[in-house]
Amino acid sequence: MTSEPHASARRADAPQAPVRISIQAEDFDSAAEIARLAEGRTDVGAVVSFTGLCRDEGGTLEALELEHYPGMAEGEISRIVDDAVARWPLAGVTVIHRHGKIAPGGNIVLVVTASAHRGAAFAAGEFLMDFLKTRAPFWKKEHRRDGTATEWVEAAARDDEATERW
Repeated sequence: MTSEPHASARRADAPQAPVRISIQAEDFDSAAEIARLAEGRTDVGAVVSFTGLCRDEGGTLEALELEHYPGMAEGEISRIVDDAVARWPLAGVTVIHRHGKIAPGGNIVLVVTASAHRGAAFAAGEFLMDFLKTRAPFWKKEHRRDGTATEWVEAAARDDEATERW
């Protein structure tokens, strides 16, 4: 399922910057997404990207399964992006989050921020990742290689602490 963009879910009072939000099962091409955000733009001086990948947890993980509640996840990500756009002078934002079973090494999430200056692009990228980790409604289940356990992943306290700095 691909859903993009969610401009209609964005607050009417949010500053305008090109925003692409997609929640999808399909993999994404980070380089193509970065190029898409900056292509033909002369107002962009910095593009920062973060790609979250599925770890193998020491060789024990067969796959990480991500579930979301369609509509709710898009709405919350849109609110997080609106907050970032209101805080920093961004020239564009791309957020792609996958759902479904993802094998170790596979892409999970992509955040790309563009701005005239690097400071805003870096800060906004970190802000977006911190809040995606704590506020975006995704549920993660680990599927082990030995088939002994399938466990839901608890939220990490360090992720909540990271959001407190903003």
